[in-house]
Amino acid sequence: MALMTDEASETTGAEAATQAATEAAADAAAHGAVIVGVIPEQSTRVLKEAARYARLFGVPLLIAHVDVTRFVTYEDPDGYVHSAPIDMNLTGGAADLAAVTTTATGVLDGSGITWSVRQLVGDPALAIKHLADDVDARLIVVGTRRRGIGESIREFFTGSVAARLAHRQQRPILVVPLGEPITDDEEIWPA
Repeated sequence: MALMTDEASETTGAEAATQAATEAAADAAAHGAVIVGVIPEQSTRVLKEAARYARLFGVPLLIAHVDVTRFVTYEDPDGYVHSAPIDMNLTGGAADLAAVTTTATGVLDGSGITWSVRQLVGDPALAIKHLADDVDARLIVVGTRRRGIGESIREFFTGSVAARLAHRQQRPILVVPLGEPITDDEEIWPA
């Protein structure tokens, strides 16, 4: 399933076919890639670790940013995915993608690896799983989230992206810790 978004409210059949062909070519070029899920303002450690594994495996790095403000409405038989925003006034997905691309450029330019950025939509675990299936990914790399009561509650109800990926596909997953680890006597779920 191709997971690129269509930002325009109306897309002609020819534009959709061109987009699907472009997506298929991009998937072929990324065959066997290391996929890394990236969000804005995330530690660059996640990108650096993913790049290190892409270099070790001799495969491209595919940076996936999932726009959770959009959802998949339907998929054409040729694989083109139509999406819609959850809130018609939200434009954060484009800004977030630009921020991820800028960070990736700063970290990866001159690294000697082939890399690209892909915008996905919907549930992060499912979107990354489908992308991994499409490109027959070698490895999936994700980071942990910042600690805090809000994140703890979210993960309690939805589960972490890494845990949900681990239960929904067969590829190895590398979880890169983002900050300082908690001490052995510190509560993971603060009261």
